[in-house]
Amino acid sequence: MMKACTAVLPSKKLVWLMLIVFSLLLESVALIYQYVLDYPPCVVCIQIRILLVAMIVISLIGLLLRAYMPSRFVGLLALLAVSGVSIERSWMLLGTERGFIFGSCGFDLGLPAWLALDEWLPFVFKVQTTCGYTPEIAFGITMAEALLAFFSVMALFIVYLLFVIAKPAE
Repeated sequence: MMKACTAVLPSKKLVWLMLIVFSLLLESVALIYQYVLDYPPCVVCIQIRILLVAMIVISLIGLLLRAYMPSRFVGLLALLAVSGVSIERSWMLLGTERGFIFGSCGFDLGLPAWLALDEWLPFVFKVQTTCGYTPEIAFGITMAEALLAFFSVMALFIVYLLFVIAKPAE
């Protein structure tokens, strides 16, 4: 019975909806910290927000095309790539915060002119401060640490789903 459940797991609505909900939840938390708790976002924070939007879009496409094996596989690979970049950005943020990565960030997102998200949706994607500090969320855990943990767990979950898909049917 367990084999039957895991064989169809990535084709189920719940997996894709869960990825969408978690990404939307993280976006919401970021906006609450920005507008309610008054912690302005830095370049890396905005880049992570953009990556979360990419996860939402990929998950929506995966939800719509979940019946097709190739689209599930490509969707999960795309999510794994976005998770990998998110881990790197979270590591960069944590390193800048803790001082084991020496560098600074300015106010330029580095986006091409045709993708001016900071101009189209400045209330979500406008850089307002330089990197160097993320707020504490709970129990001494900073936002950078939480993001690193979240994206690492998400990447492991996606790898698991890829192995479930790749497993031949018995």
